[in-house]
Amino acid sequence: MNTEDVSDKRPCPCGSGLNLADCCMPIIVGQSPAVSAEALMRSRYTAYVLGDARYLSISWHPSTRPQQLDLSDNIEWLGLAVLSCKAGTMHDVKGTVEFIARYRHLDVTGQVHENSRFLKDNGVWFYVDGDLKTAVSVGRNDPCTCGSGKKFKKCCGK
Repeated sequence: MNTEDVSDKRPCPCGSGLNLADCCMPIIVGQSPAVSAEALMRSRYTAYVLGDARYLSISWHPSTRPQQLDLSDNIEWLGLAVLSCKAGTMHDVKGTVEFIARYRHLDVTGQVHENSRFLKDNGVWFYVDGDLKTAVSVGRNDPCTCGSGKKFKKCCGK
């Protein structure tokens, strides 16, 4: 997808309930800054969905930013659930966001559960690093990772 298309009316992949044009896309293309650590985290998830390595790199704090990002793993991102946010508001300089991101790779479904750290540097939020809590595969008959109580195959595994 062309990440320069700021008029995209599809639902934003971050799960906010807004359309892409009114949610993460203005942050990704640099039209507006992320106002909080959570907004930055949601925009980074959306950038992973869109395959936008440029944005992922510039939104990563220079002190921990990798030299290269390889997004060629053919991962299909299935959904995001934000579990908690600590600090990270417009009045803070640090914040943490705990989330679960579900994915499918080579017909294997799993999730990334991370507690991410963010830092506001000169008024701009950056991803610093995170503690990976789990990275598990989910079977079709296992309970869905979104917490719906349904089997994965009847919920997010469709």
